[in-house]
Amino acid sequence: MTSATDAERAAAEAEAAAQARKTSPRSDLWQSLGWIALGIATTLGSLRMDRLEKQDINPYTVPGLLPGLLGAAIVFFGALMLFRSWRRLAKTPHVPHPHTAADRAEARRMWTVLALCIGFAGGLVGHGLPFWAAAAVFVTVTIGLLQFAERSAKNQRLRGLAFALAVGLGAGIVITLVFQEFFLVRLP
Repeated sequence: MTSATDAERAAAEAEAAAQARKTSPRSDLWQSLGWIALGIATTLGSLRMDRLEKQDINPYTVPGLLPGLLGAAIVFFGALMLFRSWRRLAKTPHVPHPHTAADRAEARRMWTVLALCIGFAGGLVGHGLPFWAAAAVFVTVTIGLLQFAERSAKNQRLRGLAFALAVGLGAGIVITLVFQEFFLVRLP
């Protein structure tokens, strides 16, 4: 009897944990609209890319094809998320979602990553640094910032910095070589 009670208790705890992780339908609705907007922007940006018709490029290898397909897929999955959140919102219009410390930490990480990406695109690329160095700085700083608390708790700050630097330099070099040698893209 004890094992059945333990199993029921474990199942109830798992269900409660799953309910706690669920996002509210309203936040899903707003996030889906954001994904749809990103997908539309990606698709429109890919349509504006040079098609290289004058160079007799195979239509399946034009530069905007993959971003266009990815943009369309993002719009599709954003629409699925919108539909799901719309249905959930119709069932339970006012689902309270308490903001916990984990939610705040997750939001802080998200804003940090967004600021780093905007800083990379707007501040590092095309403003003096060669692309490989800009990519290396971006990857190193991103890994260093996002792993700082974890590495500090384990007293591994120097090891974390060395890891971030190695991955950053490797990524900067590999990304540059792949784009320049395989995709024949001139980088700033």
